[in-house]
Amino acid sequence: MYRPGGSYSRPMTATPLLEIENLHASADGVAILEGVDLTIVAGEIHALMGPNGSGKSTLANVLMGHPAYEVTEGSIRYKGEDITDWTADERGRAGIFLGFQYPEEIPGVSVVNFLRTALSNRTGTDYTVLELRLKIMDAMKELGMDPSFADRYLNEGFSGGERKRNEILQMAVLEPDLAVLDETDSGLDIDALKTVAEGAKKLAGPERGFLIITHYQRMLDYITPDVVHVFVDGRIVETGGPDLADRIERTGYEGFRTTANTTT
Repeated sequence: MYRPGGSYSRPMTATPLLEIENLHASADGVAILEGVDLTIVAGEIHALMGPNGSGKSTLANVLMGHPAYEVTEGSIRYKGEDITDWTADERGRAGIFLGFQYPEEIPGVSVVNFLRTALSNRTGTDYTVLELRLKIMDAMKELGMDPSFADRYLNEGFSGGERKRNEILQMAVLEPDLAVLDETDSGLDIDALKTVAEGAKKLAGPERGFLIITHYQRMLDYITPDVVHVFVDGRIVETGGPDLADRIERTGYEGFRTTANTTT
């Protein structure tokens, strides 16, 4: 629970799921992340809010081990282990999931076959198509999705809402321990947003940590975060409770830019 006055109370025995310490990262020699510190414990939902161009998506990609980004300083620890140099595949198998802002389409690969390969890599178990189909049908029922979705080619011809629902379906099937949702609300109308947000909310629980990266508050109308961070110019400049998201909605990010500049 986040307490008024700026302190977040965690159980004394809580072991961090994710620990980011003084993280600096660049792409093509251009510095983007400028000293990020963030800790997430299992069961917590964190929201990272910031203006366009602040580096939010860069942080998501760095957390997932995207090879286009170079960590130049600091560290990323997951379940107590330093994963700063791990590949994206290694992080995915360890239980880290990234929901993309703009999911790619893969013609010729059905949703069920894609998830069969991904889950087999995640768990080390070679699932049959039938086993995976049953698991997907259960997840689709829970998320209120049309069963025919499973046989469509991955994101081919999907609307924006369908692509984002497919990301939530992947998360439900893969059951990651840490889920990073990078602007999942981007480009969605209010009905699609509600469906996606409620699907993500159903997957939250005491064993899973969430980092929801967003530009606006609207997704947080459906998923109440434990902690909200304001991200400006490559770093977190303020942390608070859910009321911080309301303040951003009212005043925008300009005042936080001033804070970032004065702390540089």
